[in-house]
Order: sequence, then structure tokens, then C-alpha cells
Amino acid sequence: MEREDDVVKKGQVVDARARNISHNVRCTECGSQSIEDSQADIAILLRKLIRDEIHAGKSDKEIYKKLEEDYGETVLYAPKFDLQTAGLWLSPLLVAGAAGGVWAYNKHRQKTNVHVMALNLLRGVSLTPREKETMLELLAPPALEGTTPFSSWWRKWLPQ
Repeated sequence: MEREDDVVKKGQVVDARARNISHNVRCTECGSQSIEDSQADIAILLRKLIRDEIHAGKSDKEIYKKLEEDYGETVLYAPKFDLQTAGLWLSPLLVAGAAGGVWAYNKHRQKTNVHVMALNLLRGVSLTPREKETMLELLAPPALEGTTPFSSWWRKWLPQ
């Protein structure tokens, strides 16, 4: 009786390992399904191969390695991290870091230029000619078409 229970438990362990491995292996015919979900002939053969390898006493890593050697790295859903795939794995971080750096630089530049000049004006420190030009560009209203530069754009909003 105990031997039958051990055989049943061993069969359940083999089935669970086989399903786990099968969920992590892409069907070479379908491409978008795991071999556990696919009913293609190659998927059925790969599931049988995985069960045979488990019965032969091989570890999960050895089975994944054999599948990768026979069918290529694309058969695995989680490709390994190496020099060839490093760009793929790290590119989102590099793009996010670059975007964050550009944003922080622009924020810092905006605050320092205008705020430092304003603080200098409050303290009574005279501005350099370049700072005066920058302040006039920032504070001067845009010129309207057909008007002289001396006319004020805000006059149209004043009650007549």
C-alpha cells in the first residue's frame, strides 16, 4: 500500500515539475503560447521529452539547457542575461535615466537663472549686461503684428 502511495506521489511530483517547465518553454510552432498551452505536434513532443528527461533524473536546469541547445535561446521565455542581451535588459533603465537627467537639468537651469537674477535684484547687486538682456526677454511682452515695439499688448484688455 505504501509503495502505491509513493508511486502516486512521485508521479504527481513529476507532473508538477513537467508542467512548471512546460509553462516556461515557448512553442516553436505557435510562438505566442507555452508548450503547456499549445496543442501543436511539436509541443506534444516537447512535453514528452521533458517528462522523459525528468524520469531520467535530470534537473530542471539541465532540461532547460538541453532545450536551449536543441532549439535555441528563443524557446525559453526568460532569456539569460549576457553580453549580447545586456542592451535589451538595460535599455529601459538607460532611457529613463537619460530622460530624468534632462528633466532635472532643465529644472535646475530654469530655477537658477531666473531666481538667482531676481535675488540679485532684491539684494541690490547690479546685473551683468547678459543678465539684463535675459531678464528683458523673459519679462517683456511679445510684440503684436503691425504695432510698434513701444505699444503695450495689455492695452487691449483695459476698459476704454
